[in-house]
Amino acid sequence: MSAKPEKVPVSVLIPAKDEEQNLPACLESVARADEIILVDSQSRDRTCEIAESYGAKVVQFYFNGRWPKKKNWSLDTLPFRNDWVLIVDCDERITPELWDEIAQAIKDPTYAGYYLNRRVFFLGKWIRYGGKYPDWNLRLFKHKLGRYENLKTEDIPNTGDNEVHEHVILEGKTGYLKYDMLHIDFRDIYHWLERHNRYSNWEARVYYNILTDSDESGTIGANLFGDAVQRKRFLKKIWVRLPFKPLLRFILFYVIRLGFLDGKAGYIYARLLSQYEYQIGVKLYELQQFGGRLNIPTPAQDSLSQTSPEPAELAN
Repeated sequence: MSAKPEKVPVSVLIPAKDEEQNLPACLESVARADEIILVDSQSRDRTCEIAESYGAKVVQFYFNGRWPKKKNWSLDTLPFRNDWVLIVDCDERITPELWDEIAQAIKDPTYAGYYLNRRVFFLGKWIRYGGKYPDWNLRLFKHKLGRYENLKTEDIPNTGDNEVHEHVILEGKTGYLKYDMLHIDFRDIYHWLERHNRYSNWEARVYYNILTDSDESGTIGANLFGDAVQRKRFLKKIWVRLPFKPLLRFILFYVIRLGFLDGKAGYIYARLLSQYEYQIGVKLYELQQFGGRLNIPTPAQDSLSQTSPEPAELAN
């Protein structure tokens, strides 16, 4: 009988809300961590019960509609037992090979953080093409040295209380780990669409901020000659100004970046991303022309509503 692997001196931070379907597999994959903390947003399902059954500490987060959101609040507030924190979403998994690599990586005093690469699975298929892989995220770092950037989107309604695609700003040198983390959501297309409906609110404000040359202080910045994330941010500044973005996104994902090699799952994913881009564009137009509302009342409309006939008058 083989002995259990030693605990790795890392604190795992899991942001969550109503994640009972994904949580067991996630918690099993991070069992080697010395400490597991789940930061919950008043889940209505068995999320907290499941987390506690796996020995995780559960902390409640109450969003007040202002900065910071959940991950930064956790980094600012929680008394982590270890210097290193690993941030894992409920639909993500840390493999045994990656844990072995993490255990060695955190011993190197040269680095303050590490990027992890993600494999995204969709409809049972690893989406290897279409630009979805590699997908580098700075998830493992010394918690005293890293905080998520503020893209000034927290005032937008219906985006949730958790950072969406913000990146970590880290004081110190970063490295890249060899083994991948897995992104496997056990929920359904309904939840994928629901999540991306919220994400498109967030993206529309990010687009708006770029187009209006919003202050970039407190962000990773855009730099063509920077790291992979900064280059991506630079290209996004060009992307938001292009016409026909929904069509371009489909062509870029499915044709130019070979998304068709992922079969039917790749085609469906490409169509959904095109739809997602259209949602962003519509919400951006709504922000630019109507201040983020479907309609803006005018004096004429107000006057009309006040003089509209009562139901009894309509019946005569």
